[in-house]
This record gives sequence, C-alpha cells and structure tokens, in this order.
Amino acid sequence: MSTETSMLPPVNLRPSFNITRSSHVRLTVADLAESRNFYVSALGLVVSDEDERTCYLRGLAEACHHSLVLELDEEGAGSCQRIGFRVFLDEDLDIAHTWFRDRGLPAEWVDMPYQGRTLHVSDPVGTPLELCAHMETRPRLHIDFEHYKGAHAQRLDHFQTFAPNTYELTAFYGELGFRNSEYLAHGDTLLSAFMYRKGTCLDLAIVENTGPALHHFAYTVSESRDIFTACDWAGILGYGEGVERGPGRHGPGGMLFTYLRDPDGHRVEVFNSHYQTIDTEVEPVRWDAGSLSTNVRWGLPALEKWYFEASPFVGVKQIPPAQVPQPMTLERFLLEQSAH
Repeated sequence: MSTETSMLPPVNLRPSFNITRSSHVRLTVADLAESRNFYVSALGLVVSDEDERTCYLRGLAEACHHSLVLELDEEGAGSCQRIGFRVFLDEDLDIAHTWFRDRGLPAEWVDMPYQGRTLHVSDPVGTPLELCAHMETRPRLHIDFEHYKGAHAQRLDHFQTFAPNTYELTAFYGELGFRNSEYLAHGDTLLSAFMYRKGTCLDLAIVENTGPALHHFAYTVSESRDIFTACDWAGILGYGEGVERGPGRHGPGGMLFTYLRDPDGHRVEVFNSHYQTIDTEVEPVRWDAGSLSTNVRWGLPALEKWYFEASPFVGVKQIPPAQVPQPMTLERFLLEQSAH
C-alpha cells in the first residue's frame, strides 16, 4: 500500500521492517568535559553513564539509556559517527539486515554498550545509520525537578541531514515507511522533505545540499521560555556567539526554536513540540519558496553558515548537488536592503 502527491515519491505504508522513531546520535568531540558541561548546563541533559572517553546523555523525559553519545576524538572532533533509529522488535533487525544487503547497501552486526542487538547500515548516499530494538533503561526524571538544569530538554526528536538529491533520498526513506508531513519546493524541484515515523511531523528532514552531512539534531522542551533559557546558559558558558539562529518560529512545523553550536561546532536545535500526523488521509503541506528560508510571518533570514555548514560523517565522502542552493541569507538580505 502506498500514497503519494504530485511532488513527492510514493510512501510504503507497510514497510518490510518497522522503524519507530529517531533514537540517538553519536558525535566526536575534542574535550569531553567541556562538551559534557555544554549539554548538561545549557540544554539540561542528564548523564546516564560515562568514562574517560565517552559520555552517554539523555533528556529528562527519556527512559532509554542514551539519546546523545559524546566520543572523545582530539584529531577527528566535529564529526558525526552515526544517527540512530529504533526498530520495534528484534526480528525487524534481521529483516533489515537482509533488506539492505539485497540492495547492495552495507549492513553489519556490531556490539554497542547499553544497547541490544545493533545493526550498522548506510543509506544510498552514505549516511551511516545505527538500528537497534532495545536499550537499557534508567528512571525518567521529568518530574524530578531537583535535577533540572539549563533548558530542561525533554527528549530527542529529529535529525536534519544534507543530501545531494532530496527527491531520490526521500524515495528511499519512503520505501522504509517514512511519511511526509510538509515539504519545501521551488517550481518542480523538491528542496526539503520533512519525514516522520513516530506520529509527529518529523523524525528526519532531508535538505538538498552537499552531503551527506548532519545539519542538526533537535531536543524538545516543555515551555517556550526554556528556549530562551538555553540561549542564556549558552551565553553564561561563553558560547553566546554560538546562538546561531532564533529564537524564532518555523513555517514547516510551526514550532518556536533556537539553534545553538556546541564547543565542536555541532548544531543542536531546542524547540517546542509538534502536531500529530497519525491519520493517513492528511496530505503533506507544500511550502513554495525561492529560497531555503523557513521563517513564517516574522523574523530575519539565518546567517549563510546556517544554510551550508554541517557536521560531516566520519569517513564518508560528500557529494555536491547538481545545483548549489541560493537561499536568502541574512547577509544577502541586508545587502539588498541597503541597495534600496
């Protein structure tokens, strides 16, 4: 069974195996203590476990062991090892292993701390993915207010990645059951696709640009004021210039947001949550744009670096798109305004 619109590739509503949600991300960092302090003090994540080379963190509302893994790598800092998705059952992992192998894509069993059986795979552009069905658990701390710090980040919500061809990669994830909530197009060109598995409007956003690369990962907060708290704590910790975009409001999704750069340049978004997208009769929303700006009604465009800078994936070659994006950056906007 599939569904489609005129701009989007088909979606398989009964995929071979069941990916349930975005789960975790593994980043390389140059100074583990400094990065740990950023995510604990500014975002409010809690440490599940740590040693001299690795720190495992989770949001206050998360019961599973980790949603963010910081791995010390002084020479290779600033890269992403993998983005992780959960599958529903162990048997989904076995099906996924065969599914990727049958399509000539990498699929390798690995042992990862605090996780059950884990499968490393890659999508057609080389984005390294990590699939698991189970993790160890820890108590949720969402009502243990004495543990609250920073922005009180609740849970990991989604990733945004760059790909050299949005349509082709959207078709791949559509075959895996990822549905589209909204998308950004210019004429007949699909610029961005906002895809989901868990019944909100986003687990994976795909944007056409040089990739694969991780543009950002995002945590939810309970209240809009927590977004400002993240900015305040970034400033207190000496990362005020790393408040890269916002606070603002997106068009796609409609949520309030801010984007921060961590000590290694990884980009993390803090935002309030999405609407539901469970019902199959709801059509994806098209946003027409001559640029990649996703502001709605108010707010200035983002800096040029927000549109083009991203964390590379370790050991993965990047490919440019056929046409370089030409978004309305803040620099371009101010230049055009000064000309009038």
